[in-house]
Amino acid sequence: MDEHWQAEADEIALRHRWADELGGADAIDRQHAQGRLTIRERVERLVDVGSFEEIGKLAGNGVYENGTVQKVVPAPYVCGLANLDGRPVAIGGEDFTVRGGTSWGGDRRKGGQGGFVEDLAYNYRIPLINLIDGAGGTVNTAKRKGHTVFPGVHGFERSVQLLGVVPVISAVLGTAAGGPAGRAILSHWSIMIRDTSQVFAAGPPVVERSLGQKVSKEELGGAHMAVDIAGTIDNAADSEVDCFALIRRFLSYLPQNVYELPPALPSDDPPDRADEALLSIVPRDRRKPYNMRKLIGMVVDRDSLFEIQPSFGKALITGFARLNGKVVGIVANNPMVAGGAMEVKAARKQVHFIELCDTFHVPLVFLVDVPGFMVGTQAEAAATLREGMRAVYVGLQATVPMLTVVIRKCYGMAGMGTTDKNGLDLKLAWPSAEWGSLPVEGGVAAAFKREIQGAADPLLRQRELEEELRALASPFRTAEAFGVEDVIDPRQTRRYLCRFIDAVQGRMKADVGPKLRAGVRP
Repeated sequence: MDEHWQAEADEIALRHRWADELGGADAIDRQHAQGRLTIRERVERLVDVGSFEEIGKLAGNGVYENGTVQKVVPAPYVCGLANLDGRPVAIGGEDFTVRGGTSWGGDRRKGGQGGFVEDLAYNYRIPLINLIDGAGGTVNTAKRKGHTVFPGVHGFERSVQLLGVVPVISAVLGTAAGGPAGRAILSHWSIMIRDTSQVFAAGPPVVERSLGQKVSKEELGGAHMAVDIAGTIDNAADSEVDCFALIRRFLSYLPQNVYELPPALPSDDPPDRADEALLSIVPRDRRKPYNMRKLIGMVVDRDSLFEIQPSFGKALITGFARLNGKVVGIVANNPMVAGGAMEVKAARKQVHFIELCDTFHVPLVFLVDVPGFMVGTQAEAAATLREGMRAVYVGLQATVPMLTVVIRKCYGMAGMGTTDKNGLDLKLAWPSAEWGSLPVEGGVAAAFKREIQGAADPLLRQRELEEELRALASPFRTAEAFGVEDVIDPRQTRRYLCRFIDAVQGRMKADVGPKLRAGVRP
């Protein structure tokens, strides 16, 4: 009598082959015809070669005859453990070729909204990568179960817990609605593909039935809407391959979990590099804009800037970069858009980015040129004051070190939100810097209204007052009072920042661990 288990081993191999077939050749062809990879192709192209250790490959719905399995339709979710640039990660995604990636009724969820893959990331303290391509719940569930399911049976409890522990990345690679769309939002960083992926709370059929509006999937939730206009998703890629490269790069700036520091890398860019162009990048005419991205590139390690939400809230630039190999978060006003004023989208963008940096111990560098909150009836109708003050509030709650460099304007409450009031509060200024409660021009018109109106030449008197106050606004006068810690040669900005970022590393090591915040989304 044979003592081996070859027959069972052969059955395991057979069941694995069935799982590899996904939803069948026709379903795979339809997926490719839409310009999309299958879930197994996605995992294979994203992770390190040969590193994917799949969990739950046998899960699915078996077809039996006389007790013998004839076929297993795999569960519409693939997940497991993998390496990304040598780092262990938990990874999972819907298989759209099987029932459109909709939920599956096994004893335990594999992932998608809770489930094993999230438990793996949480318990092993490793990053989670969600490859989202599913429509969420379906009314067919009620017919199958015989009753409707109360919302939250499979909730977001673990998803929320993860946000305070490990980096969570979500890539929307197909059409995501309902639960999968919500899961994309519960991430530290999200990305989608232009022209081939969409995300929305509910799709066109629901919109038409509810509101009588006929709209395409792309109009409703394509990248232009979700990334550029709404900021629902952070970044957009031109292809899935580009998306995977961006995922790798994003993760390279973050630690495995909140109990570690971001990874420092050797740098061949000298910390004392002084770019001569910095001396002339800011025009003497304070009404003229300049290229803040170019300025950032001359200060941080070469080619190290990774922008987050580059097409949303364009009056503000946010992103990771490195200074002497150490990761920093850059928050820079963009004078080429609305003069760098903080409007609603820029405020939301600043809030999200500060929370991200504070969670994973990334020190912040503010490059400031902000004339204040956006003003006017449209700004008030959009609740700019509320969103702007939320940015100030979140900045005051953050505990990571912050360094402030005032490039030109720093006014009002928006300017207040760029300083480290609970920390060292180191403020550097370029000779072009100016600051105050509000810009001289508008401030003079308000404070000296009667004097100006009573003058023989009101316009001349207003200009005289503006020039008088502008002379008092010299950054050197504030530096004499030590109200700003230093006025520096712009060419020395990189050297100065590298020196302080190097010096704060010991403090950063002492502060590793989860951050607790009151009333703020992780």
